[in-house]
Amino acid sequence: MTILDYPIIILLIIVGIFWLYFIAKDSKDRKLNFRRHYKNIKYNGRINKSLLLLFAGNPALVIISTFFILGFIGTLLLMTPFATHDGINFSDAVFTAVSASCVTGLITLDTPAAFTGYGQFFILLLIQLGGLGIMTIGTVALAIVGYRFSLKEEVLLKTLTETGHKDILSSLSLVLKTTIVTESIGAIILSSLFYDSGLEFKDAIWHGLFTSVSAFCNAGFSLQQESLISFQSNPGVLYTVATLIVLGGFAPATTFIIPKFISGKKIELIHWLPLVTTFVLIIACALIILIFEWDKAFEYLSLGDKFHNALFQSVTLRTAGFNSVDFSKLSNITYLTMLFAMFVGGSPGGTAGGIKTTTLAVLFLTFWANITGRSDVIVQNRRIGYETIYKAVTIVVAGLILIFFGVFILEVTQDISIKTIVFEVISAIATVGLSIGGTLQLDSLGKFIVAFIMFSGRIGPLTLFMLLNNNTQSSRTNHLEAKVLLS
Repeated sequence: MTILDYPIIILLIIVGIFWLYFIAKDSKDRKLNFRRHYKNIKYNGRINKSLLLLFAGNPALVIISTFFILGFIGTLLLMTPFATHDGINFSDAVFTAVSASCVTGLITLDTPAAFTGYGQFFILLLIQLGGLGIMTIGTVALAIVGYRFSLKEEVLLKTLTETGHKDILSSLSLVLKTTIVTESIGAIILSSLFYDSGLEFKDAIWHGLFTSVSAFCNAGFSLQQESLISFQSNPGVLYTVATLIVLGGFAPATTFIIPKFISGKKIELIHWLPLVTTFVLIIACALIILIFEWDKAFEYLSLGDKFHNALFQSVTLRTAGFNSVDFSKLSNITYLTMLFAMFVGGSPGGTAGGIKTTTLAVLFLTFWANITGRSDVIVQNRRIGYETIYKAVTIVVAGLILIFFGVFILEVTQDISIKTIVFEVISAIATVGLSIGGTLQLDSLGKFIVAFIMFSGRIGPLTLFMLLNNNTQSSRTNHLEAKVLLS
């Protein structure tokens, strides 16, 4: 065993510790042991409390700061001599660190060729921390050592972690349990499939673990030089990765509702809306891709593989960034479909980016209510409030503004076709990570610009969500209603 194999052991130890603590039946006794060993930390929590109180008035600052720090530390780690085979320049280190921590997947360097085992391990840690969110892990860590949150702090943490559960610690524990169990199962399945495909045992384990985490966190990083193109005729790999992507794109609570949804049982609107929207988008996009790529990108695939790859690309193009076909052969219709799907992204509470499936659903339901002459938006005998509709409109407009400025800046500074720039910008803002070759054409300035776009795309919707959920005074007044012509 060489030194480059040590990251695998380190990661397995970390996963094992979390598994033993959160899954074992005697977790209560383990919690007491943790508290006993970290007694000093428990009674010296004033710094942690001060930081929480500092950010309590501006939760958006927490998100910006944590992702900035994660990207900064990741850049330093990737620039260490043992992280790469031939060294790395600053712009590539920043780009890769931001792409990993923002779970995007765009790359300027070939991950398996440029990075050593330690470099790949650092990228994997950035993906995992970025996917879960530093605040989620930090909150559970503080709970383990016995830190008690005030009511104000719990409200802040509920907002930051996008959860509405009464017990914040149980909710965050559910996040970690779901992540560990899902990624572990995915790693086992993928490792066996990679081993059957010809990889050596230790390489199959590492590739399986890396791909599982990357897929569940919707990051799109791959240890294969051409993503999953070499597995386009292996439905086991495609469907395992697709399943991980879908599960990672949901909130953990929604994930556990899926069996009830499939069996046709009635579920709450908060879970029903993202599930239905996701299902419709997957099927619709898969059909479009299958029809328009039948004799193009899918030309040399068998009948079964055409269906497998159409469904896989429909799943991955909204959130993850894996690809199983050559995108240079895609039709213009598929290109437009991909732009739309990337912009929508995943669901609230998951690891995916974009404006979210629920935002799209709310806007569509509002549109349908208007054209059918109804004054209220009613779903499952529940009325969607005007505040929710306003937030949905604001999120979409904010996303379009980010896209416009991103395309504008890159068009001015880079010698790349406008079609390629639009694709790369939407992929970066929605933290998807798919590319049609534009990333490799960026100069140093372009890399910093796209890195900033990825960072903005990751923290932008979250920050906007925080701002929209701040307690503000009602804007309803006694002013006369204004009449504005819209057509």
